[in-house]
Amino acid sequence: MLLSVIIPVFNEQEYIVDVVNCIRRQPLRKEIIVVDDGSTDGTREKVRAMAAEGKIRLIEQPVNRGKGAALRQGLPEAKGDIIIFQDADLELDPYDYSALVEPIVSGNTEVVYGSRFLSRHNRIPLSNLLVNKALTAVTNLLYRARLTDEATAYKVFRREVIASIPLRSNGFEICPEITAKLLKAGYNIIEVPIAYHPRSRQEGKKLNWADGIIAVITLLRFRFTA
Repeated sequence: MLLSVIIPVFNEQEYIVDVVNCIRRQPLRKEIIVVDDGSTDGTREKVRAMAAEGKIRLIEQPVNRGKGAALRQGLPEAKGDIIIFQDADLELDPYDYSALVEPIVSGNTEVVYGSRFLSRHNRIPLSNLLVNKALTAVTNLLYRARLTDEATAYKVFRREVIASIPLRSNGFEICPEITAKLLKAGYNIIEVPIAYHPRSRQEGKKLNWADGIIAVITLLRFRFTA
């Protein structure tokens, strides 16, 4: 099977080359699609250089529109049987790819989430832990699910599954939108433990508490609308 890795990137010049190189080292048949979301810090020049070397396929958005817009731009370009989302930093480890795709390759499910909370080795900051636990609890309550990590960036799908879900979000709320629509459609989401190396806002982390509130609103909206 071919794995399509979609990387939305905005101002990540410090990490993007390392992320791509790490993905390229994984022993899987794959393509790497980078969607540059209007970067202004030198990231665009770096991804253009990698595209010229044939390491990635590059899609450029002229202005910053958000993670959701970048993912929606990249999805129609994916040719793989399986699609995985990869953030443009090293909080999550591409060495987990084999474990993430295995339940799909073996036919046990069509959707896999990588859970930061199923691994006892991860040290998660208390503020992140509380927000993510609350968000996951809301998800499970609203959708009668049994997830441990709704907000994970490692979401993996058979291509026809994610292609069948109409997506609307432009920002970080794309993640709860995907979860809500998958669960409403009746898909079984299997979770596997993943490594997690959290970074601080000083190191470039972009999510904040307001994004958690938007995520809850998103979960509520899609639960009670068609």
